[in-house]
Amino acid sequence: MMRITLDRECLHGLDLSPVREVVDRLFKQGAIATGEQKISFDFDYPRDPADPRELSEIPEIRLWFVRLDAAYPWMPFLLDWKAGELARYAAMLVPHQFNRSEGIRYNPEALEIFVMHKVFVLADWLKQQGIPSQSRLQSMAQMFGYELEESFLKLL
Repeated sequence: MMRITLDRECLHGLDLSPVREVVDRLFKQGAIATGEQKISFDFDYPRDPADPRELSEIPEIRLWFVRLDAAYPWMPFLLDWKAGELARYAAMLVPHQFNRSEGIRYNPEALEIFVMHKVFVLADWLKQQGIPSQSRLQSMAQMFGYELEESFLKLL
């Protein structure tokens, strides 16, 4: 497991260097495929105890994730899905509401656009890396409640 700590200075400065160090190391070691679903983020972001917002509701944190996604649009491949990192990543980028009892409720149209965008990005990126993609793409879509048919994936 690879843990990346994001502090207030990093987030407010839109500094991607903590991620860049990990990703660059994976590429230099020729180990990008072994980094699959290994990255988790830790937040060192002090807040007022009376602040009821979730991290995904804090504009500075969301903006950092927008920057991350622009620089590394294939980042979902590296995130630890089982630890909830993929869902949190999506929450940073997709409009949603948070309910204490039901959890995240994404805007359905925005989520569909997000998922299809990631499918297209990852299909191309995985192909460039020589990593089989069909089951990975189907699994990612299923995490958000979507089924991808094989005939659709063949178009990619």
